Amino acid sequence: MTIIVLAILIVLLILVGLPLGFAIITACLGVIWFTGTNPIIVAQRLFSGMDSFTLLAIPFFLLAGSLMSRGGMTTRLVDFANALVGRFHGGLAMSNVVSSVFFSGISGSAVADTSMMGRIFIPAMVREGYSRGFAVGVTAATSVVAPIIPPSIGFIVYGVISGQSIVALFVAGVIPGALFSIAALGYVYWSSRRRNYPVHEPVPVSEVVRAFWRAAAAIFMPILILFGIVTGVFTVTECSAVAVVYALVVGMLVYRELTPAGLVDALREAAQTTAVIMIIVGAAQLFAWQLAYAQIPQQAVALITAISRDPLLFLLLVNLLLLFVGTFMEANAAMVMLVPILYPVGMALGVDPIQLGVITVVNLCLGLITPPIGLCLAVACKIADLPLERGVRDVLPFVAIGVVLLAALSLLPGLSVWLPGLVLN
Repeated sequence: MTIIVLAILIVLLILVGLPLGFAIITACLGVIWFTGTNPIIVAQRLFSGMDSFTLLAIPFFLLAGSLMSRGGMTTRLVDFANALVGRFHGGLAMSNVVSSVFFSGISGSAVADTSMMGRIFIPAMVREGYSRGFAVGVTAATSVVAPIIPPSIGFIVYGVISGQSIVALFVAGVIPGALFSIAALGYVYWSSRRRNYPVHEPVPVSEVVRAFWRAAAAIFMPILILFGIVTGVFTVTECSAVAVVYALVVGMLVYRELTPAGLVDALREAAQTTAVIMIIVGAAQLFAWQLAYAQIPQQAVALITAISRDPLLFLLLVNLLLLFVGTFMEANAAMVMLVPILYPVGMALGVDPIQLGVITVVNLCLGLITPPIGLCLAVACKIADLPLERGVRDVLPFVAIGVVLLAALSLLPGLSVWLPGLVLN
């Protein structure tokens, strides 16, 4: 009964215009007041939910991504990607994919990736004869790699909610992110040949080498992040701070494009995004406590295990549920609502927690390019001045690639757990 009341209250509060984090807090406060529980628990749980050293990584990684885009690193990465794959059919579109992979290794945010790559690539692709829909589809779809390839804000939130190792989750995202990127490159190449999109003149090897050296400082940044975390030189939080310092040094002293005004803008952007995420994370702790107090996870475990103890059936249901929820709910918010319920059920059925985390994040990433909300799709369409319904057609093949990847992740746990076991052990 408690979960039904909470769900109704949250939906009603969202419909009247209250932001999700505040809707969860208000709904929980109403249930607490009705049951006669001491309301001080609201303040305690909100504070404890945000009082985490690990969560400091979120603002630092967001700030590092903002500094990177304003310090000239993004431009050099794009130039290198163009030199690397621009000679193929659809070379500019393939450069879009490769640049998104590079940028995702720093920002950890799909929306930031869409916004940055969209401003660079969508106008350029349209000028070269690509359709606006194809430019939108490629930009929005490849940006979902950002929450999968480390560092990932989604994995940090999942790790905090579930108590799993964020380092292991980061490493687990490498193979799925690489598989999605390779499949996206293959589709872009095939589709560009079929549509007869332009081919650039081959770039001499010497120019590729020069582009690499110009972008070397930017390319080294995600390598530094992953190497520092995996080897244990830095914790996740320390590594995020190192990334900020590195981006500052490169932007101000190496490339000399980061201005004081750009630094202020980057700080403001990171602070605003962090505030939204942290309110949701704090509300997650309160929501999880409310569920535990009402014994909702135990009831869910009992109900599902009574129906079937097949972990594959459970993962199938999880995929269907998260794909559906991801179409209309932001990823971090969906994890706040569902992980406290799905995680104990998965553990009871013997599902590996790292595998479940990867499946959860990949599912919700696909929601970022799927209507009716499709936040990344909406951002790309706005940049291209294209109606949302016209952008949907060209993004659907990438959604299909994601669904195939989810099936592989569900059937083959090794895709998620093999690399963390190999590297961290």
